[in-house]
Amino acid sequence: MSRKRGRQLVSQMLEKLDASALEQYKHIIRHYTRDRDGVYALYRNDTLYYVGLARNLQGRLKQHLKDRHRGFWNRFSVYLTIGNSFVKEMETLLLRIAKPTGNKQLGKFVKCQDLRRTFRRDYKADVEEKFGQLVGRKKVGKMQHAKPVDEGRPVLGSFIRNGLALKAWYKGNEHKARVRRNGSIKFMGAVFNSPSQAAKAANGGKNVNGWAFWCYERAPGDWVPLKELRKHGRHG
Repeated sequence: MSRKRGRQLVSQMLEKLDASALEQYKHIIRHYTRDRDGVYALYRNDTLYYVGLARNLQGRLKQHLKDRHRGFWNRFSVYLTIGNSFVKEMETLLLRIAKPTGNKQLGKFVKCQDLRRTFRRDYKADVEEKFGQLVGRKKVGKMQHAKPVDEGRPVLGSFIRNGLALKAWYKGNEHKARVRRNGSIKFMGAVFNSPSQAAKAANGGKNVNGWAFWCYERAPGDWVPLKELRKHGRHG
């Protein structure tokens, strides 16, 4: 998996044009949209009515002048994308936020974690911790930020509850490791007590900051440096 950031998705846009432009200036619109992927939006004046995606944007818009959407919109916007890797998810995101009246379905993300169950668990832990403070009990809440333990023990034991997958990218190669339940890291059959020890093994004996070297999956598909655990507390 590449760690490159800042990839551009939308390259060009044309917003809030009158629907009549599809006929009066179709040669210009065709020039912009021919063989282009993108997301489009239909409006009734300034009110969003419908969101969709298409490979042939001009053809799809002209289709909506005659299908069941006819008469419900009079302006349109198009957003031309570079490739189509994330276009479907962008459409789903717009649908779930705006809930246009012309769309019958809101769409689903292919791989997305719903945090409501996690929020419920952490909410209960937070209530338990506050109650413990009121009655003089020692803090037991899961949301408290942990501090690293002694160097002789697995450092990550204070930062995770369950096992954790790690990845790193070095000189074009991807390295995979696994944090065990006690916080130790298993890499290439060996066990290490700290991220830096495991990173040193992955770099052929070269000293490196393991907290910056290794990444963990904070959310589905979202790999971030391990040092983020120090900012946000326990994981899992």
